[in-house]
Amino acid sequence: MDKDLQTRLIFAGVALAIFLPLVVLGGVAFQIVVGILAMLAVHELLRMKGLATTTLEGMLAMLAAFVLAVPIEYYFTFLPIDGNVIAYTLVVFCLLGSIVVGSNYTFDDVVYPIAVSFYVGSGFNALLDARVAGLNKVLLALLIVWATDSGAYLFGRRFGMKKLAPTISPNKTVAGALGGIASAMVVTFIFVLIDGSVAAPHNRWLLVLYAIFFSIAGQFGDLVESAIKRHYGVKDSGKFIPGHGGVLDRFDSLLFVFPLMRILGLF
Repeated sequence: MDKDLQTRLIFAGVALAIFLPLVVLGGVAFQIVVGILAMLAVHELLRMKGLATTTLEGMLAMLAAFVLAVPIEYYFTFLPIDGNVIAYTLVVFCLLGSIVVGSNYTFDDVVYPIAVSFYVGSGFNALLDARVAGLNKVLLALLIVWATDSGAYLFGRRFGMKKLAPTISPNKTVAGALGGIASAMVVTFIFVLIDGSVAAPHNRWLLVLYAIFFSIAGQFGDLVESAIKRHYGVKDSGKFIPGHGGVLDRFDSLLFVFPLMRILGLF
């Protein structure tokens, strides 16, 4: 085993040993950790564009992702049920206001952090909603993404010829994408046999079909991040986990899968 692979495996194990117990525990601790991850992901995206995160605008952008991701209305009871959306709107207004109070930020500079805070915050918010609905919902999404990645790698390596998106991610192939979808369906099929309640309020076999769309969403999320990194000429979004890149590198697929699960009524 080469040193790079050994490093990847060691730190992947450490990350899982920390993250999975928090997923199981849920509650305030998990919500705070997810909020911090959202802030770190925005930090990475700002750095890609060359925008400082130690400025007022940078801090506001990270705060926007945090308040959108975390259900702050649970703790600030004077806020309405969609308190996180209201808080996010107020922070966005502050960001927009920064372009008229002597800031060096232009409108173009401000639109980018607003966009990335929504992209990241809404995805992590869906993750927290899924955990409230049930631990099995989160575990299913994680398994679908992992199965998709593994299936895409194995099928792509064995049968991959036609490139899926050569200008964005040259290593991805059509065969790999199809293999990832098939793997996600198999994992979902096994999951519903063990725990049929994960499909609620839908039929368990419908969920197996939904796995097609979840797998596609995960792969699309990965391609979106690849396109952003390619545009800004970076290899990894950050160095949060040695050998694995940044927060966004680890959650790019899930940021698309969880919102789609919510749209399809799984929570």
